[in-house]
Amino acid sequence: MFSDAPLLRTSRVRDAAQFLSIIRHVVMICVETLPRCWFVKYDRHMLRTITLFLALTATAFGQNSAKDDAQVWQLEKAYWEYVKANDLEKYRALWHENFVGWPFVSLAPVRKDHITDWITANTSKGISLQSYSIEQLAIQVTGHIAINHYRINAKWANSAGAEVRTDKMRITHTWIRTHGTWQIIGGMSAPVNAEGK
Repeated sequence: MFSDAPLLRTSRVRDAAQFLSIIRHVVMICVETLPRCWFVKYDRHMLRTITLFLALTATAFGQNSAKDDAQVWQLEKAYWEYVKANDLEKYRALWHENFVGWPFVSLAPVRKDHITDWITANTSKGISLQSYSIEQLAIQVTGHIAINHYRINAKWANSAGAEVRTDKMRITHTWIRTHGTWQIIGGMSAPVNAEGK
């Protein structure tokens, strides 16, 4: 299901490598600016301390990043479960008050007060989400912002359970961490290309 999962791990490794590179530069500046006699006396102790610090920091950094990725991804899956259950209240709770985004079904960007329009446009015709499958492509968490890219294959059915259409889309959501949780603050969707990508 997650055929491009290595992309997710690669971004975390790249972030950790960038962080360690910054630490290495700080250490090198200290080495070049501090008097030589200081290193004769403290070099072994200092190197052990720096090594331990770097190892602990890199481990903590990687764990937090993976935890954030997992939280955002769980909320993304909840998004589609709420659509399937037609639970508009829980669906709306995923969205930040300052949201602005551009769903492919809209002629212009919309704000939070219109985020359920596409769902009610379907349910008013007796059509509801029957099933879906998600292919997660990439996620990047930077501080309190997360950007998630994925493709979805959504099958819609009428009240008798007969499939009426399948939507295949690319989706990008930008999440912001606020009040101890993540909420969608921006997004865009588009149909997949001719190859289904």
